[in-house]
Amino acid sequence: MKLLFRFCVAGLLTASSIAASAQTVTLDYFFNRETRKDKQGKEIRFHYLWSERASSGFSILGNTFKKEGFKLDSLETAPTAANLKGSDVYLIVDPDRPKENPKPNYIEAEHIKAISAWVKQGGALVMFANDSANVELPHFNKLAGVFGIHFSNEMQNHVIDDAHFEDGAIVTKNNPVFKTASKIFMKDVCAIETKGAAKPVLKNGAGATVIATTKYGKGNVVAIADPWLYDEYVNGRLPKEMGFENDKAAVDLVKWLKTLAKK
Repeated sequence: MKLLFRFCVAGLLTASSIAASAQTVTLDYFFNRETRKDKQGKEIRFHYLWSERASSGFSILGNTFKKEGFKLDSLETAPTAANLKGSDVYLIVDPDRPKENPKPNYIEAEHIKAISAWVKQGGALVMFANDSANVELPHFNKLAGVFGIHFSNEMQNHVIDDAHFEDGAIVTKNNPVFKTASKIFMKDVCAIETKGAAKPVLKNGAGATVIATTKYGKGNVVAIADPWLYDEYVNGRLPKEMGFENDKAAVDLVKWLKTLAKK
């Protein structure tokens, strides 16, 4: 009986230790806050949500984070030192323009101060942009500029329709971040410019940077030219015969972020 009791206690302590050491990935719901009406006419949130299983959701990416030991969280309010404190990775995706949100929450000086201070203390910030016609770049670039990164208005990897998937192809074979994915699909993206300590991680066939990173204090920043890992492009819709491996790339990216956000 004593042996069984000790075994149970040891198991509980181990489980508690694992839970305590789990990293938290927080998805911004403040700068990206799109809504639409459902069939009943009720206003609902959509686009890049952990819980959203439609093509525009991040449910599969969220599951990938969970499989790698992360705890999912979201931030509905403006980032502050207090509400970022418990996060190890903070994702800001495709900030709203008036077209998507009549009253967008722009990234302002106080937000930049809070976010950059959090990164400096060891946080990992991931900034997902988009092509300039579909993202609010002026304010987003004020934040990116702190880290030597700039999202340009230049569109890359323009894909007209499903008959032209190859126009969105990027080779990732032998890339140090994408250890298992050899080819990915990333369409209608912006180009990323870097200076100082910021460096390219991945370039497309035309030589434009689509993923960049930099060290900032004790933390890290990753800039990505598009929110390319939403459910539509990791759920098997991409033609298998064309060799796209966005699903593998999602795992590779999450594993890399885990190393950047070590407790």
